[in-house]
Amino acid sequence: MRDCLIYDNNGHIVLQVGEVGELSEIFQWKGEVPRGLADWNEADKEHLGEELSDVLLYLVRLADVCDVDLGEAALRKLQKNAVKYPVHVCKGPSKKYNDDEEDVSTVARNNVDDV
Repeated sequence: MRDCLIYDNNGHIVLQVGEVGELSEIFQWKGEVPRGLADWNEADKEHLGEELSDVLLYLVRLADVCDVDLGEAALRKLQKNAVKYPVHVCKGPSKKYNDDEEDVSTVARNNVDDV
């Protein structure tokens, strides 16, 4: 993925969303995908690995060019999500989180500055 970032005439990075599109195409008609991909053949698994790698490499390169510490940014996002979507409210049955409890977005607005 040498030179995986494209720049326009002004030197601005042009995002290559096509890589994410190629990854999403793999799942487009699969329906629910089982953990471990037990019903996938090896060629499909290898193709998935290649597309995941393309997206990962692109993101790492983009983060480098933009001077973003990707590891630090991911940890910060996990911390914010933990506050925004607390386990005791969001884990378990798919029943809407605010059927019985305070709206999670209200909790998030009140607590996100603490992260």
